Amino acid sequence: MSSTCAVSQTETGAESCVATKAAILVLSDPKSGSEEALGRVFNALAAAYDFKSHGQEVTILFNGAGTRWIGELSKEDHPAHGLFQEVKDKVAGVSCGCADVFGGSEEAKQSGFELITDNPVPGTSGLPSIHKLTADGYTVLTF
Repeated sequence: MSSTCAVSQTETGAESCVATKAAILVLSDPKSGSEEALGRVFNALAAAYDFKSHGQEVTILFNGAGTRWIGELSKEDHPAHGLFQEVKDKVAGVSCGCADVFGGSEEAKQSGFELITDNPVPGTSGLPSIHKLTADGYTVLTF
C-alpha cells in the first residue's frame, strides 16, 4: 500500500484506494466582492477541514489574487473566520511572487505565514512548486 493511499471497502466489498494527501490552492480574489469568491474560499477551507477531521494529510496554499485572503480571513467578523481558525494549522503558506503582485505580503507576514518561494519562476520572487506537491503524492484541488 502506498503512503498516499488508504484502503477502504466499497458497497460491493471490493477494496479501493482513497487519496490521503490533498493540497488545496486558493486562487479566488476577495477584492472581487462576489459571493462566488467567498463561496470558493469557504469551500476550500471546508475541504481542508474535511480532510483534517478524517486524519488525512492536507495543506493549504494561497496563490494569485488568493494571497489577499489572509488579511480578510484574519478578521474576527469575517463569515469564514471561525472555519479558517479550525484549519489555520494546515496553511503551508502564501505564494511570495503572487503576494508581491497582488499586495498580500504584509498580511501574510503579520499573520506569521511563510512566503513560499520553492518554484523560482523568472521575474518573480518565487512561487510554490505544484510539481513538488504532485511528486510528493498530493492531489491538487483548486478553488
